[in-house]
Amino acid sequence: MKSLLLLIFSLHLASAAHHSLQFFLTGITQGINIPEFTAVAQVDGLQSGYYDSNSRKVTLTGEWIKDNKDEQHWKEVTQKSLRFQEDFRIFLDKTVQLFNHTVGIHTCQWMSGCELNDDGTRRGYSRYGYDGEDFLSLDLNNLTWTAVNQKALAAKREWEKTDKATNQKNFLENICIEWLQKYVEYGRATLERKVPPEASLFQKDSSSPVVCHATGFFPKAVNISWQKNGEDLHEDVELRETLPNQDGTFQKRSVLTVSPEELDKHHYTCIIQHSSLEKEMVLQVSDLRVSGGVWMGIIVAAVVTVLIIICVFVWMKKKKKKKKKKKQPSGQK
Repeated sequence: MKSLLLLIFSLHLASAAHHSLQFFLTGITQGINIPEFTAVAQVDGLQSGYYDSNSRKVTLTGEWIKDNKDEQHWKEVTQKSLRFQEDFRIFLDKTVQLFNHTVGIHTCQWMSGCELNDDGTRRGYSRYGYDGEDFLSLDLNNLTWTAVNQKALAAKREWEKTDKATNQKNFLENICIEWLQKYVEYGRATLERKVPPEASLFQKDSSSPVVCHATGFFPKAVNISWQKNGEDLHEDVELRETLPNQDGTFQKRSVLTVSPEELDKHHYTCIIQHSSLEKEMVLQVSDLRVSGGVWMGIIVAAVVTVLIIICVFVWMKKKKKKKKKKKQPSGQK
């Protein structure tokens, strides 16, 4: 499932006319108090709709689309969701039997979607998972299924006897694209807006990894890279997944892990590229370390100042007490 998540969140840097529609479907065995089937749709990374087996209806969740009145279309989407729900029940029942999982809670996942570029090129994908692990994926070019383990081979052989691959190809390359184009038309002002990222470098302490963080940007596609002495750097770098913010924008970070000696010895920079920017953003790690040293100096100076004030205050109080003792008459106690 880890590679599945990487596929979903790894979008290439593209213009604002690059759009995607993604579906996340989950089926779960009986035994807990949640819907046995749920489906979530996202357009360009923004949630647009939700369906579950309890309500048996599509709920529009995105602010940019929830007031849409195309009743005929949402009726069609609801009918599709009902069919997917029935397919998922069969898929889950057969997969549980295949693994001989007669007890416990088990889940099946289907992650699929389509992408449309401004040059007219399109791409689709379809992958299934079971209990959080990759299970089967569809090769749209050859209409074959790829199994990731021995158990999945049995399902692969069974599915390749049916027209499941052909049906999914039609859905992903035609129906999915039609829906995507419709949704982009509905929410063009939101989906094609450009919001530049706010970028920063931070480090917990001098021996911690350096984090290059971009946030508040839209669309979702962004590229964060590192350079060492002007050359592209790929080692010691961990690129984290893109995450949504509550305001409908996104954030992403890349982590550079090198020793303090390496940071002092070489010139490191973080490069951020986004379709909203006329030119790339360049952040110098040396600036972070200098500014970190300045702030550390300020903090130390502030602490020393406070200590001096406390010491002077204590000294003055002791001095006043001594003066009072001297002024007291010799007969008083």
